[in-house]
Amino acid sequence: MRAKDSLVLIIILFPLFFFSKAAAEETLTWQDCIKEAAKNHPDLIAAVEETKQSLAAKRITASALYPQVDASLDASTSRIASDNNPASVGDSYSYGISATQLIFDGTKTIQDVKAAAENIKASQQNYKYTSTQVRLNLRTAFVNLLRAQDLIKVTEDIVRIRKENYELITLRYVSGLEHKGALLTAEANLAQALFQVAQAKRDVVLAQRQLTKEMGRKGFIPMSVKADFKVTDSAKDKPDLESLVKNNPYLQQLISQKNAAEFSLKSAYANFSPTLTGAAGANKAGKHWLPKGDNWSLGLSLSMPIFEGGLRTAQVSQAQAYLNQLKENERSTRDSLVVALENTWVDLQDALETVGVQYKTLIATEERSKIAEAEYATGFITYDNWTIIEDNLVQAKTAYLNSQANALLAEANWIQAKGETLEYAKN
Repeated sequence: MRAKDSLVLIIILFPLFFFSKAAAEETLTWQDCIKEAAKNHPDLIAAVEETKQSLAAKRITASALYPQVDASLDASTSRIASDNNPASVGDSYSYGISATQLIFDGTKTIQDVKAAAENIKASQQNYKYTSTQVRLNLRTAFVNLLRAQDLIKVTEDIVRIRKENYELITLRYVSGLEHKGALLTAEANLAQALFQVAQAKRDVVLAQRQLTKEMGRKGFIPMSVKADFKVTDSAKDKPDLESLVKNNPYLQQLISQKNAAEFSLKSAYANFSPTLTGAAGANKAGKHWLPKGDNWSLGLSLSMPIFEGGLRTAQVSQAQAYLNQLKENERSTRDSLVVALENTWVDLQDALETVGVQYKTLIATEERSKIAEAEYATGFITYDNWTIIEDNLVQAKTAYLNSQANALLAEANWIQAKGETLEYAKN
């Protein structure tokens, strides 16, 4: 294909990459996304239900401390016959009420209630930990969509640069001032730039899908997000990492589980104690309805385990081993969280400094590109030198955008490492 024909074809096709039918897209802020996720995210809803289960489990356990009252009503008829006696029919009726009350079980039930209360705290901390994970995933999806949106603008700008370069080289090639290899390279660069625009648009849809999921929406609707690339939680002054770890919900969850295990161990020891239960009952019985006969009972019941094949001893050993396991898990988690905080803080500072470096690089390459274009047009530099400078400009534009997005992602990881939940005030 001749250079002139190639130029005409690209000029005709070029606007198609930038034309899109205006669609009614919803524009969301970060706070909009937080509100939807807090209300609709399935992981948060599941964590709430888990907390409700823990609350119910405590009520179930505590119910053994209260009187257990039952009412009964019986009615029956019977027929008795033998070889010597004619058949006789008898009716019987009774109704009454009975109650039992646990008096003493070596504090086993009390320890079980305390363990259940700690399990409630653990489930509440699990909700907070889930919230930190949801926030990280939501923020990541939000930033990825923000980057994808801006990447379209960057790639469109790159197409403009490549198109202008192609037009300049074409004129020089037609005039005999440039070789065909330069023209073909310019065509390839323009084609690559057009591909990147199309790729960026596809990435926007993918990012929209991801954000839809992280907000907990059931249906997909095209959307855009509105924000800048400003990092608000830069943590320039390094905080006390040991103090931050103490409030981490994952660590607090393990501490509550450990406390529950301590009460469960005490409950296992209490199994060796006798159990004293009081019982009382009253009923009426007779052959006719309403029965007139009065019956009542009142008593105490004492039971004591003597031999069960080592069952309760094994239960104590199991409870002790589980407690020891949780203690070591707590220590390991605490150490890991401190390392994670150190790592994410370092990543955040590196990312912030990278943004500054990439910005200076972009400014320098833009200025160098202006100078080089004029020099190439007047023949002061060769095509090979000029194209290297133009390639650097293209790379600098993309690198600067990526550095901004990476800084926001590093900030999100730092916030999650601190244990901040979805409602965290800063971005």
